[in-house]
Amino acid sequence: MRKVTKNNLITFGITLGFFLLFGILSATGVLGSQLSGLLIPIGIYIILAISLNLTVGILGELSLGHAGFMCVGAYVGGIFSIITQDTIQPSWLRMIIALIIGGVAAAIFGVLIGIPVLRLRGDYLAIVTLGFGEIIKALANNIYVAMDKNGLHFGFAASISDLDAATKTNITQGPLGMKAPQDTNLLLVVIVLMVCLVILMNFIDSRTGRACMAIRDNYIAAQSVGINVTKYRLIAFVVSAAIAGVAGVLYSHSITSLVSKKFDYNLSILILVFVVLGGLGSLRGSVIATIILYALPEIFRELGDYRMLIYAVVLILMMIFNNAPSFIMLRERIGASAPVQKIKGVFTRNRNKAGGAA
Repeated sequence: MRKVTKNNLITFGITLGFFLLFGILSATGVLGSQLSGLLIPIGIYIILAISLNLTVGILGELSLGHAGFMCVGAYVGGIFSIITQDTIQPSWLRMIIALIIGGVAAAIFGVLIGIPVLRLRGDYLAIVTLGFGEIIKALANNIYVAMDKNGLHFGFAASISDLDAATKTNITQGPLGMKAPQDTNLLLVVIVLMVCLVILMNFIDSRTGRACMAIRDNYIAAQSVGINVTKYRLIAFVVSAAIAGVAGVLYSHSITSLVSKKFDYNLSILILVFVVLGGLGSLRGSVIATIILYALPEIFRELGDYRMLIYAVVLILMMIFNNAPSFIMLRERIGASAPVQKIKGVFTRNRNKAGGAA
C-alpha cells in the first residue's frame, strides 16, 4: 500500500471513529447535552478547516476571507430551503439540493474573486480576501428578500414595495437575518465531512494537487517548467470556496437564527488558527486541532474566565510542539524507536509471509 494511501486511511479512520464513538455515547445518554451539542459544530468547523488548508497549506496563499464564502453558502442555501420548504419533500432531498446550490454559489464567487485577486501574492492577497469577506458580510447585513404570489423580491431597504400583503413572506430581513429549516443532523454532517475528506485527499494526490504544491514551494520554478500558475491557483481557490459554501449551508440549517455578523473577521481568523496549529498541508492535523480547540472552551466553561487562560496556554503549547526543532526531533525519534518499528514490522512480516506462500 502506498504511504499516501495509508496516511489518508488513518486520517479517515480517526475522523470517522471520533464521530462514531461520541455519537454512540450521545445517543445512549452517556454524553451530556452540552457536549452532545458540540458534535455538529465540530463537524462543520472541520469541513471549514480542511477547505482552508487547501488554500493556505497546499497552495501556500494566505486567505483571510474564508468566512465570506461560508456566508454565501449559508444565505443561498437558507433562502432556497425557505422558498421550497412546502414544495420539495422529504426534507433530506431538499437539504441535498441546498448543499449543492450553496456550494455552487460559493464556487461562483470564488471564480469572480479569484480571477482578479489571484494575480496578487503574499500580504496583498491576504488584504484583498479580508476585504472580500467584509463586503460579503455587509451585503448580507443589508439585503432584504421577501416572497408573495408574484414571486421573489430583492431589495436593500427595510420595506420592499409592490408586495401583496395577504401572501407576503419575509425570508431575510437585513440585520435581523433569517430562519432556515433545521434540517442539519449529525449523520448528515459526518457524511458530508467524509465526502469532503475524500475529495480533498484525491485532489492533493492528483496532478493538480502536485502542481499546487510545486507553486507553493517555488513560484518561479513552477512557471519555468510550464505550469500554468494562474489556472492551478484558481482551481484550488474555487474548490476551497465551494467546500466552505457547503459548510455554510450545514451551519445555516443547524442554528435557530442566522445573522450576518456571525461571519466576521474573527471567524476567518479562528479557522486559520485551526489550520496553522494543526499543521499546514496536513488534513489530519486540521481535524485533530479543530476537535481540541473548539471543544476546549466548552469543556472548561465551569471555570469561568480561567478557561480562556487555559485555551491560550494550549494554543502556545500546540504551536511549540508543531514547530520547535527539538519537538520535531523527538517525534522522529519516537517514530524510529524499536517498539513502533516492531508494531509496523508485524504487518510487514505478515504480508511477506502471505506473498511467499502464494
